Amino acid sequence: MTMTPRELDLEVADAEELVRSFQRAMEAGERVLWVTDEEGHRHGLVVDKIAYLDVEAERSTMVGFRRE
Repeated sequence: MTMTPRELDLEVADAEELVRSFQRAMEAGERVLWVTDEEGHRHGLVVDKIAYLDVEAERSTMVGFRRE
């Protein structure tokens, strides 16, 4: 199946490493970049078909009670 536009929402341990891996794959002319998300699922991304990367800042989560 080709030409099926999708938006992927991946949670990875190191977003900056993903960006560096993507840049290296582009520069090396690699066809597929394999990414493993935090749940252990592997995703094969066709490098020359990726329109953009949107990297969000890490969100902090609070557990418990907070005093002000």
